[in-house]
Amino acid sequence: MSSNAERVPVLITGGGLAGLTASLFLSSHGVESILVDKHPGPSPQGRARGINVRTMEIYRAFGIAEAVYEAGKPFENDKGGVHCQSLAGEWRWLFRLGATASYDEYSAGRLCLADQSTVEPVLSAAAQARGAEQRFNTELVSFTETADGVHAVTKDRATGEEYRIHADYLIAADGNRGTIREQLGIRRDGPGILGDFLGVLFEADLSELIPERAVMWFVVKPGGPPGFLTTTAHPGRWAAAFSYDAAVDTPADFTQQRLTPMLHELLGRDDIPVKVVDVTPWQQVAAVAERFRQGRVFLAGDSAHVWPPAGGYGANTGVQDAHNLAWKLAAVLKGWATPALLDSYEPERRPLAKEFVDITINRQESRTSSDPEEEANSDIRWMFGQRYTSPAILGRPYESAFTQDHHPVPEPGHRAPHLWLTHNGDRLALHDLVSTGLLLLTGPQGDDWRRAATELAERSGIPLTAHRIGTDLLDPENQWPTRYALPEGAVLIRPDGYLAWRTESDANPHDQLSAALEQLLRA
Repeated sequence: MSSNAERVPVLITGGGLAGLTASLFLSSHGVESILVDKHPGPSPQGRARGINVRTMEIYRAFGIAEAVYEAGKPFENDKGGVHCQSLAGEWRWLFRLGATASYDEYSAGRLCLADQSTVEPVLSAAAQARGAEQRFNTELVSFTETADGVHAVTKDRATGEEYRIHADYLIAADGNRGTIREQLGIRRDGPGILGDFLGVLFEADLSELIPERAVMWFVVKPGGPPGFLTTTAHPGRWAAAFSYDAAVDTPADFTQQRLTPMLHELLGRDDIPVKVVDVTPWQQVAAVAERFRQGRVFLAGDSAHVWPPAGGYGANTGVQDAHNLAWKLAAVLKGWATPALLDSYEPERRPLAKEFVDITINRQESRTSSDPEEEANSDIRWMFGQRYTSPAILGRPYESAFTQDHHPVPEPGHRAPHLWLTHNGDRLALHDLVSTGLLLLTGPQGDDWRRAATELAERSGIPLTAHRIGTDLLDPENQWPTRYALPEGAVLIRPDGYLAWRTESDANPHDQLSAALEQLLRA
């Protein structure tokens, strides 16, 4: 073992979407990190499918949205969800993507149908280009927390060499079966394991069976276990999932010989050659960690919460965990916020995770009978209607982690309502302006607000920018008056796009803003 410990502000375990996103966002904030993952690289299995509009809005703010959309091009003709008894049988479309939902009013982001295996390399490359270090085929052997940080031992699985790392903070994004949560003694609440599944990647020519591509085929036969089929980024390669009894069989029992008739039953044809490429077991679980933080260790992604895949909110929520946490860690490590800011992570992210358990279980059970328009409005609410109650929100508390309907709300704790703006003739979205600093917005007469923000930023070192809507930034669609209803006063937007504070008074802008920043960052 190396005798000298490397020092790094943040150590990340887990190279899935949550961990890689944390690596990217921290490097974008100028915070060094090391990511370790025991696997040699991204899984060949697609796993999570669909990067939702809110997540793409976030990636857009960090300048990688187009690269993610490019990764999703092989999926751009996938049409929706199908219910059938086999692919060769009669199809019934459960939903058609884009048939009822339009998100232009809510965001500059667009739905991306890429799967996890195609997005992870994009995130990894972007993070490394910004200075992040990533060590795949490297596992976390042990860790201990002290008053000044986390002391970890990692091992290169190829050479067996062990290395010591001293980090100020540890992000545990090591997944549903990760060990860090268990080592910390953090239990989980919820129904628990709902079923064991095999992810089967196979090659076959299905052109006779598939006149148009779907995102997912839900194959259900009376009296038989359900199966699923989805597309991949590679022509002629498909991903299937089967439920199995883990008390009776192991994944190794499912050989090519055993899987061939199972795949033929899914297809409804036994004359189509199939070649199994990969078999990976996974569990459908519904559970939320009782704590998202213990000392200097933070849980994110599937390590913190898991639920059924209906709606595609699992991986997207993990990305947004990383988004919430990265700016707070950066603020503390760079000295413009006190460590107390980190206390807001759990109360902001855990309540919505608990609600997502019930939401996704209900959606999965009603998938064959749901109303498309109602489902679309629910998606808008669950993507854009998340709201926070915490010390980092200077507003009233909320009983639910979601708004009551799908309309945007310009109040503290809510995501800042979307605006289309122009600057020097260039069209941009409000959320393009928030990624690594605080943003103060005021009306066209807000000279005093902008001056106060500039003075406070220069004096404190807080990355704070101010804009007057209608003067510095033009509002060609005249959305500011209706979406923010703020003829005077100002709103303060956090780097994660959430409203931290709002005032309708223009009295003493310097004192008001100074007090708000003190409460937000020095609590």
